[in-house]
Amino acid sequence: MKFSCLSKGGNFYFPPCHIITVSGFRILLDCPMDLSSLRIFSPIPIHAFSTGELPSPDPVDPKRQKREKPIDSSQLIRAQPWFKTVASLHLWNVPFIDVVLISSPVGMLGLPFWTRANGFRAKIYVTEVTARIGQLMMEDLVSMNKEFRQFYGSEESGSPQWMNWEKLELLPSLFREIVLGEDGAELGGWMPLYSADDVKGCIQKVHTLKYSQEICYNGTLIIKAVSSGLEIGTCNWTVNGPKGNIACLSSSIFDSSHAMNFDYHALQGNDLIIYSDFSSPALEDVKDKSYYSAPICQNSSTLSANDDREGPAELLLSTSESLEEMEKLNFICSCIIDSVKAGGSVLIPIGRLGTILQLLELISLSLEASSLKVPIFIISSVAEELLAFTNIIPEWLCKQRQEKLFAGEPVFAHSQLIKEKKLHVFPAVYSPNLLEPCIVFSPHWSLRLGPVVHLLRRWCGDESSLLIIEDGVDAGLALLPFKPMTMKVLQCSFLSGIKVVRLQKVQPLLKILQPKSVLFPEDLRQLISHSDTNSPTFFYYRENETLRMPSLKDGSELKIAADAVSLIHCRRLKAERIDIGRLKGELSLTNGKHQLCSGSEQADSSSNEPPLLHCGSLDLERLLAVLEKKGIRGTVQQGNNDSDSENVHIVHVYEPSKALIEVRKNSTVISASNETLSSLIFNAVDSILSDI
Repeated sequence: MKFSCLSKGGNFYFPPCHIITVSGFRILLDCPMDLSSLRIFSPIPIHAFSTGELPSPDPVDPKRQKREKPIDSSQLIRAQPWFKTVASLHLWNVPFIDVVLISSPVGMLGLPFWTRANGFRAKIYVTEVTARIGQLMMEDLVSMNKEFRQFYGSEESGSPQWMNWEKLELLPSLFREIVLGEDGAELGGWMPLYSADDVKGCIQKVHTLKYSQEICYNGTLIIKAVSSGLEIGTCNWTVNGPKGNIACLSSSIFDSSHAMNFDYHALQGNDLIIYSDFSSPALEDVKDKSYYSAPICQNSSTLSANDDREGPAELLLSTSESLEEMEKLNFICSCIIDSVKAGGSVLIPIGRLGTILQLLELISLSLEASSLKVPIFIISSVAEELLAFTNIIPEWLCKQRQEKLFAGEPVFAHSQLIKEKKLHVFPAVYSPNLLEPCIVFSPHWSLRLGPVVHLLRRWCGDESSLLIIEDGVDAGLALLPFKPMTMKVLQCSFLSGIKVVRLQKVQPLLKILQPKSVLFPEDLRQLISHSDTNSPTFFYYRENETLRMPSLKDGSELKIAADAVSLIHCRRLKAERIDIGRLKGELSLTNGKHQLCSGSEQADSSSNEPPLLHCGSLDLERLLAVLEKKGIRGTVQQGNNDSDSENVHIVHVYEPSKALIEVRKNSTVISASNETLSSLIFNAVDSILSDI
């Protein structure tokens, strides 16, 4: 097996991307886009739809001297945005990818770039919910990008002006690093956004699955998706085949307040676990000793194989993280209430569906408790379809949500809020019914495209208004086009997976799953304790490197039909201490398992025909003695085969006529002048070797 990490990802919106080669098949794990790179572009100018002269799309003034200075909005690239894909993926030949596994909606945003390519033939597997949500996200992205197309016009063929090397050298160093990457090799990953037809063609090639539904690829690999708990429809993958069983562990949440919980039991007993949780801290944070406490590492590393499994399970099912998330959401609601009480509006450009649904519930309760009548708006081209879709997928939700359905209550509050006209859904920002102050959910979290740009420009000078963005986004760069701004900004972090720094979660999980081997990011090597002699074997991977894994299984299992077993006549080979027999049958590979069925004929060793197969080493001195008894004389000499430098022993027969016997390691060739002599020599060889 081979493993290649094409990208370690960056955050919730940019998951990792890997390629694994198993049983001769190449499997692509997720196909995301780095939408955080949109920060280097300027939003649509304020006068975009005025009759005035349009601004030049040139990103920089060619006469400006190249020197570092504080970045301002004038240095943002004023052109139609291009989108940054995984650059290393472009180095792979598209027709050579056999399978694509998608773990989350954000993990498929880059997929249309590849499905439209000539020669793409891979099978794409994704859960039903992820496929639908991912489709809506891609359609919304295309819709938001239309505003740029209308402003800048149709794109010219070839690369845009800002990608010329002379222009790139004039960009601020931060922008150059975003464009080129740390190693300067990511320029080839930038592409213009796909079209609505590309999205439609991509979805037509997708094969959808339910949780725990098994599907067989090419009769060899058994592929299954199990819940990860991160978002509605997100999953981890298991790939079982004759060469071993593999579990791909992406970002997962044990106790979710909206999605089905992380089904880690389904990952037990695999030969290999690929750990790919992008919520892991960076290496710089790992080196900081204050980032994690020694007692936690000590407690986790002392877990032994003799401990009861309920101990680790209790640690995994702890609700402390979900309670922290709920406290965080309640704090956000309190900040929202304070802003609307002061007469300001609240703008929430968050792209997490589950977080949006929970905030809607909590905000409505807080407004009711405060006796405030402030309208809530969701502005998006796909908002209506997305909210309607969440009402018909109860089987993909957590148990608490399913119990609400059984009790006759709506699984989420947005349906009732719409009926009570407390929540309003608009496809675009240009609505006459947008009353202020208000609370608005709208894309895009990059603050470069979508309704959020227009609303942020409207409220950025209002000190009573509030903008809520996610932690991990460079707020200084993201807010650059809207400065100076007096609007308050609240930056929050949300749970995005297993926190590796809390080893009481990771190592107990591995103890329960009991894999033979674990593939772990090299950056996190220091966080793993190896004091337990029963711990799995760890292998560490780096970005843009291919890791060759040792064989996951010593051999393959073979299922032999009952009628075929009775036809096998074995004989004992004393030297090798094994029983061996011959059977003529049909060998097939079905559902990842080898099967042997009996053929119409059986090779019987008692027949008059000479056996065709022999085993053992040919003793040349003994062969000369047997030939002597048959009246055949010869001499032995050692030769050399020039073609493959294999040692060859040659027996020259000179009486009763000339013949030649070439004895190699795996074969013996008899060349004689007549059939009678060759038959006598064959019988002599047959009497020495064991036949099958």
